[in-house]
Amino acid sequence: MGHWEIFLFFLIIAFVYSSVGFGGGSSYLAVLAMYSLPYQEIRLTALICNVIVVVGGVYIYIKNKQIDWKKVLPITLVSVPMAYLGAILKISQETFFLILGVTLIIAALLLWIKTDSKSDEKISQESKSAIFGNSLLGGGIGFLSGLVGIGGGIFLSPLLNLMKWDTPRKIAATSSVFILVNSISGIFGQLSKLSVDMDYFRIASLCLAVLIGGQIGSRMSLKWNPLVIKRMTAVLVLVAGVNVLIKYW
Repeated sequence: MGHWEIFLFFLIIAFVYSSVGFGGGSSYLAVLAMYSLPYQEIRLTALICNVIVVVGGVYIYIKNKQIDWKKVLPITLVSVPMAYLGAILKISQETFFLILGVTLIIAALLLWIKTDSKSDEKISQESKSAIFGNSLLGGGIGFLSGLVGIGGGIFLSPLLNLMKWDTPRKIAATSSVFILVNSISGIFGQLSKLSVDMDYFRIASLCLAVLIGGQIGSRMSLKWNPLVIKRMTAVLVLVAGVNVLIKYW
């Protein structure tokens, strides 16, 4: 595998993201977009790495009963088929990188915003009854997730915080489940149209990197402020998004 530094990048990304409940898909895309790799390989790699990183977190959230399935299901049930549709949609490489660049910039802006979620006692009945709105939100993000090759948590989590949808822990748990199911759905979509020029050794190596980083991150609590991490990530994602648009357009 050429560009061995990507292995280190992926390990670090997985470590940081797993420690705050994300999969890292947007940052994997940001890194891979800087190299001249087949765009189908970029999408498939990011989705597989997402699954590897978040599956441990989802298990922990389920074990600790942090997932409110009555609120999670409306979001995820609609997002899964939409993620599959986005993944199987045929688009040109130029269109993909245009959408990727714009997506990364929007994701960076959402990451930068500081939000305050509700406390347990302030959760309203109105937020719990918004099934249609939750389904619409999940479906839209799911489609974009499958199209670009991310799990969607980088969009869902900030938006749910802005909506004061639930407590920070419940939102993190919901985002992890969302990332997992949409990444799996997107993978099935990608497998339906595999490209012959993919480097499967590189994909496997990067999966190993995120497995190591994700396992370490999920078992450690970071000592610095999560907001600082998100904003540092936002800057990197923004730079990558602008770079993609300049490079390919």
